[in-house]
Amino acid sequence: MTTVADLVSAALADPFRVVLLVGLVITQRRTQALTGTLVPLAAGMLFVAVIIPLTLGFGAEAGLGKAVLAGMIANTVWLVPIIAIVRFWDRRAR
Repeated sequence: MTTVADLVSAALADPFRVVLLVGLVITQRRTQALTGTLVPLAAGMLFVAVIIPLTLGFGAEAGLGKAVLAGMIANTVWLVPIIAIVRFWDRRAR
Protein backbone atom coordinates (compact mmCIF):
# COMPACT_ATOMS: atom_id res chain seq x y z
CA MET A 1 0.00 0.00 0.00
CA THR A 2 1.30 3.42 -0.98
CA THR A 3 1.60 5.94 1.85
CA VAL A 4 1.47 9.71 1.67
CA ALA A 5 5.19 9.81 2.49
CA ASP A 6 5.94 7.64 -0.55
CA LEU A 7 3.80 9.90 -2.70
CA VAL A 8 5.49 13.04 -1.36
CA SER A 9 8.95 11.68 -2.12
CA ALA A 10 7.83 10.77 -5.64
CA ALA A 11 6.23 14.20 -6.12
CA LEU A 12 9.39 15.98 -4.98
CA ALA A 13 11.35 14.19 -7.71
CA ASP A 14 8.87 15.09 -10.47
CA PRO A 15 10.52 17.57 -12.90
CA PHE A 16 7.19 18.41 -14.56
CA ARG A 17 5.87 19.65 -11.21
CA VAL A 18 8.93 21.88 -10.74
CA VAL A 19 8.53 23.40 -14.21
CA LEU A 20 4.85 24.12 -13.55
CA LEU A 21 5.70 25.77 -10.21
CA VAL A 22 8.42 27.93 -11.77
CA GLY A 23 5.91 29.02 -14.40
CA LEU A 24 3.41 29.75 -11.64
CA VAL A 25 5.85 32.03 -9.83
CA ILE A 26 6.83 33.82 -13.05
CA THR A 27 3.18 34.39 -13.94
CA GLN A 28 2.33 35.53 -10.41
CA ARG A 29 5.18 38.03 -10.45
CA ARG A 30 4.04 39.49 -13.78
CA THR A 31 0.41 39.88 -12.64
CA GLN A 32 1.10 40.82 -9.02
CA ALA A 33 -0.16 44.40 -9.39
CA LEU A 34 -3.61 43.20 -10.45
CA THR A 35 -4.07 39.91 -8.62
CA GLY A 36 -1.89 40.16 -5.52
CA THR A 37 0.39 37.47 -4.18
CA LEU A 38 -1.21 34.89 -1.90
CA VAL A 39 -4.43 34.04 -3.74
CA PRO A 40 -2.75 33.33 -7.11
CA LEU A 41 -0.01 31.25 -5.46
CA ALA A 42 -2.51 29.25 -3.40
CA ALA A 43 -4.78 28.70 -6.40
CA GLY A 44 -1.82 27.72 -8.57
CA MET A 45 -0.53 25.29 -5.94
CA LEU A 46 -3.92 23.62 -5.76
CA PHE A 47 -4.21 23.53 -9.56
CA VAL A 48 -0.82 21.82 -9.94
CA ALA A 49 -1.61 19.41 -7.10
CA VAL A 50 -4.87 18.37 -8.78
CA ILE A 51 -3.95 18.46 -12.46
CA ILE A 52 -0.95 16.11 -12.23
CA PRO A 53 -2.88 13.17 -10.69
CA LEU A 54 -5.83 13.73 -13.00
CA THR A 55 -3.81 13.85 -16.21
CA LEU A 56 -0.74 11.72 -15.50
CA GLY A 57 -2.23 9.19 -13.08
CA PHE A 58 0.22 10.12 -10.32
CA GLY A 59 -0.71 8.23 -7.15
CA ALA A 60 -3.67 6.47 -8.76
CA GLU A 61 -3.19 3.39 -6.59
CA ALA A 62 -3.46 5.49 -3.41
CA GLY A 63 -6.46 7.54 -4.48
CA LEU A 64 -6.99 11.09 -5.63
CA GLY A 65 -7.23 12.55 -2.12
CA LYS A 66 -3.85 11.22 -1.01
CA ALA A 67 -2.25 12.18 -4.33
CA VAL A 68 -3.52 15.76 -4.04
CA LEU A 69 -2.41 15.98 -0.39
CA ALA A 70 1.06 14.74 -1.32
CA GLY A 71 1.12 17.19 -4.23
CA MET A 72 0.25 20.11 -1.96
CA ILE A 73 3.03 19.16 0.45
CA ALA A 74 5.53 18.81 -2.40
CA ASN A 75 4.38 22.07 -3.96
CA THR A 76 4.91 23.89 -0.68
CA VAL A 77 8.37 22.39 -0.27
CA TRP A 78 9.31 23.45 -3.83
CA LEU A 79 7.73 26.91 -3.75
CA VAL A 80 9.71 28.10 -0.73
CA PRO A 81 13.13 27.93 -2.45
CA ILE A 82 11.71 29.05 -5.82
CA ILE A 83 10.25 32.21 -4.28
CA ALA A 84 13.42 32.78 -2.23
CA ILE A 85 15.57 32.57 -5.36
CA VAL A 86 13.28 34.96 -7.26
CA ARG A 87 13.33 37.49 -4.42
CA PHE A 88 17.11 37.21 -4.11
CA TRP A 89 17.43 37.74 -7.87
CA ASP A 90 15.15 40.80 -7.73
CA ARG A 91 17.19 42.36 -4.95
CA ARG A 92 20.46 41.75 -6.83
CA ALA A 93 19.00 43.34 -9.97
CA ARG A 94 18.32 46.66 -8.22
